[in-house]
Amino acid sequence: MRDIVFTRGSGWIPSVISEDGELKLMLGAGADANHDPRTFTFPIGEAHRAVIEWDLARHLLLWSAVLPLCDDAGTRGPLDEGAAVALLDPILLAAPADVDAFFRRIRWDRSRLVAHGADIGLLDSGRLCVAMRGATETGDARRAQEHHAHRERARRGVVLGPLDTALLRYTGQYLHRATVPKRNPGAVAPPLLPEVMRVVATAERACAGMRIGRDPRRGNRATDKRDWTLMEEAVEAALRREYPGLALDAVRSIGFLMCSEAAARTRNTPAEDDEEAPDPPGGARRNTLTFTDDKGAEKTWRPDSPRTAAAAFWEFVGDRSAADNDVFTIEDEELSEGIQLHFYADSLARVTTVRESEGEVGGAGGSDPEHLVEYRLVDGMADYRTLVSAFVHGGCAALDRHGPWIRDIAEFERARRRRGGRRK
Repeated sequence: MRDIVFTRGSGWIPSVISEDGELKLMLGAGADANHDPRTFTFPIGEAHRAVIEWDLARHLLLWSAVLPLCDDAGTRGPLDEGAAVALLDPILLAAPADVDAFFRRIRWDRSRLVAHGADIGLLDSGRLCVAMRGATETGDARRAQEHHAHRERARRGVVLGPLDTALLRYTGQYLHRATVPKRNPGAVAPPLLPEVMRVVATAERACAGMRIGRDPRRGNRATDKRDWTLMEEAVEAALRREYPGLALDAVRSIGFLMCSEAAARTRNTPAEDDEEAPDPPGGARRNTLTFTDDKGAEKTWRPDSPRTAAAAFWEFVGDRSAADNDVFTIEDEELSEGIQLHFYADSLARVTTVRESEGEVGGAGGSDPEHLVEYRLVDGMADYRTLVSAFVHGGCAALDRHGPWIRDIAEFERARRRRGGRRK
């Protein structure tokens, strides 16, 4: 039977319970394999209970010292009760100087103390008991997050000026660099907002006209990493030129904002509208096309389809592409020609029939058709799109102007090695 003996207003601060007549400290920490919170308990004495009830600072110090043991337990392991019990006397019953000395020898959760009002300067100097004199039962998670972000930047040697801080707050990345940035002018102090907007305008001019296209090789909603890098570099170069004093974190945050917005526009654009290559002379071809992959899947596109052939093909790639499925083919059976895309090698082959089969193939007097296979190195997703668009509109003949085409496979492999193999 479990009864609550003492608990504080904040639900996460450990509570004292009585379980089958034994006093224990109970706390929630970490998560199990299903992401549900884990609960840990370990025995305490009557003297420990008394200090926990009347001394909030020591209660919080004990909590911060127990949390690393909970982390060690992971998703299913038991709490090291012996190690937890060994924390009780040195933290709850010892003199303040001895408590401070004890914390210099153990692991403890700094953010928990900061969230509950610890004096950060005193924490830094190792005077934990004094630092916790102004502690509060109610925690301020944002204070802890900002402190962690500041310490992480200090560890990397980053010093932020007022404009740097304002830019990071504008994009929402002051606390977490991995946060998807958004425009939040309300987070910026009014005196700094005009300068922030001038920086953002500089970035917008730097990437005007640039776009981040789709990359179906990584799924139907994936965007082109190369386009992202080019836009990011353009923005960062412009900001470095116009505002040389900005911290790298601030510069990258604005670059991240521009790229994220461009990628979002692409994801929200219909696939047909994402096709950029213009129709070649002669307009769209009228033949049925067959798409296949390296796993035997097949899809047919017909001229009366409501979607363009290129859009249908890239959707097929986005649905099927994988690490072990990166060869895709478009075939025009009527003209006996096609192209094969080798994503693993950043290359493309075009196949044309120079002589049809004669007689009964494989029998007396029969002969197999003769094909001409020519290879080309491909420079990124935009290049793939151009080649596919050219083929679906004009066949292999439309690819002539997109050379050079290499017929000898050994020569092609040498060209690949000279380029440095596969490009990401």
